[in-house]
Amino acid sequence: MWRFVVAHNQAGNPTWWLYAGNNEMVAWAGETFASTYNANRAASAFKAGARMARYEIYQDAGGSWRWRAWRSSDKVAASGESFSSRYAAEQGANRVRDNAGGATSAAA
Repeated sequence: MWRFVVAHNQAGNPTWWLYAGNNEMVAWAGETFASTYNANRAASAFKAGARMARYEIYQDAGGSWRWRAWRSSDKVAASGESFSSRYAAEQGANRVRDNAGGATSAAA
């Protein structure tokens, strides 16, 4: 079962993460929020819009492949981990696109 977790990061700021059924973290907000309420709203918005988001596959400065999902032309809604190939990053983005909408929500 895929699940969103809204909690505080190591710096004590609210954010969200998305975990796959195997408990692997597959996406995160990539930002912190002013409150847990706002972090929950952002997780819910990504859940609702994950299928329709624009996913971009790119190579980072270290040469690893990554994906990010855009909620508009200028705002990243979520990001993923690094991958060794473009194909693996595309598959990771596709898994998030196909499964985030059915994920449960849980506060940590």
